[in-house]
Amino acid sequence: MTVQPSDSIAAESILIVDFGSQVTQLIARRVREAGVYSEIAPFNSAADAFARMQPKGVILSGGPSSVMWQDSPRAPQAIFDAGVPVLGICYGQQTMMQQLGGQVEGGESGEFGRAFITVDKDCALFDGLWQPGERHQVWMSHGDKVTQLADGFEVVATSEGAPYAVVANEAKRFYAMQFHPEVVHTPDGGRLIANFARHVCGLTGDWTMAEFRATKIAEIRAQVGPGRVICGLSGGVDSAVAAVLIHEAIGDQLTCVFVDHGLMRLNEAEQVVTLFREHYGINLVHVNAEAQFLEGLAGLTDPEKKRKFIGGAFIELFEAEARKVGGADFLAQGTLYPDVIESVSFTGGPSVTIKSHHNVGGLPERMNMQLVEPLRELFKDEVRALGRELGLPDIFVGRHPFPGPGLAIRIPGEVTKERCDILRKADAIYLEEIRNAGLYDAIWQAFAVLLPVRTVGVMGDLRTYDSVCALRAVTSTDGMTADIYPFDAAFLSRVATRIINEVKGINRVVYDYTSKPPGTIEWE
Repeated sequence: MTVQPSDSIAAESILIVDFGSQVTQLIARRVREAGVYSEIAPFNSAADAFARMQPKGVILSGGPSSVMWQDSPRAPQAIFDAGVPVLGICYGQQTMMQQLGGQVEGGESGEFGRAFITVDKDCALFDGLWQPGERHQVWMSHGDKVTQLADGFEVVATSEGAPYAVVANEAKRFYAMQFHPEVVHTPDGGRLIANFARHVCGLTGDWTMAEFRATKIAEIRAQVGPGRVICGLSGGVDSAVAAVLIHEAIGDQLTCVFVDHGLMRLNEAEQVVTLFREHYGINLVHVNAEAQFLEGLAGLTDPEKKRKFIGGAFIELFEAEARKVGGADFLAQGTLYPDVIESVSFTGGPSVTIKSHHNVGGLPERMNMQLVEPLRELFKDEVRALGRELGLPDIFVGRHPFPGPGLAIRIPGEVTKERCDILRKADAIYLEEIRNAGLYDAIWQAFAVLLPVRTVGVMGDLRTYDSVCALRAVTSTDGMTADIYPFDAAFLSRVATRIINEVKGINRVVYDYTSKPPGTIEWE
């Protein structure tokens, strides 16, 4: 069982119908940046989401399909019949026009990338933003295009490749645009979406973390009642924020289990225990299982086998501690909204029914517990904001993501105690220098990797034969995609010098310039 958003949240909301665009999440982000709650539903379950939410407005996303294909995606007719404002974006515009009586045709050439539109008429979407006669940059990505408008619509903006770049039916409050306002390459796109949410839909834009916190506390209390909740702490931000929020709701009815597999960053286990047990007074079971995990990892070199072993061992230990607690009715976890989106994607995204300690395995059905997932409506940066709202220290809330398998996937090849200790020291130096340079918050994730190769080096008058350490740093917003952080040579030289001088066992440092395209995961 999962709790749906409260009536107070859902009533002041926007539903986003997903037709498979790779940037649909950005639409949700832009709506939330306008202070309005939003949810994404794939087109084939949008009718149910619309009936449940009864939103104040609907946005139809872009997508890779053509409306001229047989059985191509469509928006539920109930959306157009409900009398609520609707905004169609790219494919959303095309299916809106075709479903309402207009026409769409495929062109011999499309319109992709930067384009400029000319505003022809005033429109509610343009209030306080664009004026007739002005020219503005947008981002196009389409092959098909509208060739005939549905009844009641008029053109309000055009581009060289799209004579119906923006169209409007002001009487019904239906709007559609061929470009993508959600991407940063449309500079005024966020304000256009905010105009739709605030001016057209009439929403107040007062959705805040304080409101979310109060609403979630009430929901958790209603769901759990007098029951007991057990939560697996990983040391990461998601499980930490979930634990503190649940503890604020139900107090001693919550027990957290921290399985310390010995694959954490330097001093991280001690920080988790101190923060949650001593500062917050949360019932915390600390399981020191380093020896057990390292013994099981001995001889394993395949990254997937390492993941599965760690996941399985974690589950066994977690189950054992859950039995000791006795009578736990609910399992809490820090599932985030990107996980939910992937699990319901009509394009066949991986199922994330159970987040399972940062995707290292899956909790078995025999545990027979209901789920408590208070963060399932939030993006990563919103979780950090909630953590600050709850009073978690910024050094903890702003911590870079750390996967459940920990150092095991940052040590390609066999994992040993010696290699873990070497990597911990190198990683700590790297992060310390990043903090000293004031760069930590500008980077989504930075970490060191101990490569499974050794090289000959010269240190002073001696030859050495030691390991190679690779450094990685990427920028991102939600971890869905990432790009390298462009350190300058002086910084990299300083870090490399410290690691080679201070960490016995490393004689060479390299910087990894690999970016992260959509759908990939951690270094393995």
